[in-house]
Amino acid sequence: MSCFIEIMGQGKPLVMIHGWGMNSAVWERMTKRLSANHRLYLVDLPGMGQSRPVHPYHLHSIADTVAEHIPGVSTVLGWSLGGLVAQRIALNQPDRVSQLILVGSNPCFVRRADWPHGIAAQQFVDFGERFAKDFNQTLLNFITLQCMHAKDARSTVRQLRIAFAAKPTPTQESLNHALDILLQTDLREEVGRLFQPTLLIHGDRDTLAPLSAAHWLANQLPQAALRVISGAAHAPFLSHADAFCSAVEAFMADTPAP
Repeated sequence: MSCFIEIMGQGKPLVMIHGWGMNSAVWERMTKRLSANHRLYLVDLPGMGQSRPVHPYHLHSIADTVAEHIPGVSTVLGWSLGGLVAQRIALNQPDRVSQLILVGSNPCFVRRADWPHGIAAQQFVDFGERFAKDFNQTLLNFITLQCMHAKDARSTVRQLRIAFAAKPTPTQESLNHALDILLQTDLREEVGRLFQPTLLIHGDRDTLAPLSAAHWLANQLPQAALRVISGAAHAPFLSHADAFCSAVEAFMADTPAP
């Protein structure tokens, strides 16, 4: 199917969307705790995990596909690329999203003349070239890069590799399309329309989505709170699972059911 979703638990619906190259197994460490009070919808993005690709493959089509398979009104949590998908769902169908949780994400991942909070575009180009030459090794290197500078980087890398191996490996074509989304997307002019209560969870050692971008986003959103996790890099839900879950639970407890 174009959007495989695993459902577990009872309570307020919480949709969880993973990042580039990964799958919903990245959430395994926290599903037992979060499913005690929330009904979890663990999404495999189109072209990743157990989900087939969509055509054409761009942010709008991915967001629309995911939206077709989740409850009518949900809290939507997105990590990295999943954060872009979550923002696009909330912008396109605002009545469907009661709250947003953005993890290691921002509205624009690539540095621009008026945007110093991203990665240099040449780094994306170089990554794409390495990816074309050595698909598997580049994927493994990317997993390591996400954990760079984290306090417990070795353990986090191990958890990401286990999650990556838990489901079918995405095709190179799907990952190239998803990489283009990261390279081209710029939602800065639209985020002011995200009126949903929003929690930003960010590691202070994140090198892929700098903390400065999270501060910028917190200042632009009408209803935003920023939770910075000290010592975490791009995957705070793995390196600091307890702090991550506590932040999610407190946020959802403070926001009434729709």
